[in-house]
Amino acid sequence: MGKEIERIAVSRGHEVKLKIDINNPEDLTAENLQKCDVAVEFTIPKTAISNYYKCFEAGIPVVSGTTGWLDKKEEVYRKCTENNGTFFYGSNFSVGVNLFFEINKKLAELMSKHTEYNVQMTEVHHTQKLDAPSGTAISLAEDILEKSNNKIAWVNDSAPAENEFEIKSERRGQVPGIHTIKYESDVDYIEITHSAKNRVGFAFGAVLAAEYCLNHKGILTMKDLLNI
Repeated sequence: MGKEIERIAVSRGHEVKLKIDINNPEDLTAENLQKCDVAVEFTIPKTAISNYYKCFEAGIPVVSGTTGWLDKKEEVYRKCTENNGTFFYGSNFSVGVNLFFEINKKLAELMSKHTEYNVQMTEVHHTQKLDAPSGTAISLAEDILEKSNNKIAWVNDSAPAENEFEIKSERRGQVPGIHTIKYESDVDYIEITHSAKNRVGFAFGAVLAAEYCLNHKGILTMKDLLNI
């Protein structure tokens, strides 16, 4: 993702002033950050939050696509606000996926009146993905729960209770991401799917988010960027 984001950023006339990876974490200093206009953060959950805080304290907007840390979301948002900072988080930066989020919410609203249909979700990703279910799947699931009349929770790869629904996680090959939501009754089923062909859509959306942060402040999402 980092390489793809860099390629797209440079193609759009931007300059990458600082690159941090596993080999040089000590270079993530306020002095180095302040050479930049915005930081784009795609790492892993155990390092993401400390990265955010260093950026907030340096006064640098953060765009993050790291998932798996949302149990600390309120704390991160509070830290951002205390520093008068900017934090743009997306569980998925693909424009197509964010439109898919809206389709999912509309379908969930329509299906809430038809309890004879049972819902389940399948998400498929590459074998290097560390978290399961994916951040995108969790976002989709939370939207389903918000609209549902008979489901109060989701479970991952285990038998759901009557008021729960299952998210099945599969890890294989180099799959960038497939998310399928299925409503099934005894007589038929309705299914919607988003399939990513590669990582370009994710990286392009992250660069658009970084550009957006140059003129917008606060806690931001793809809804703001896409004016949804």
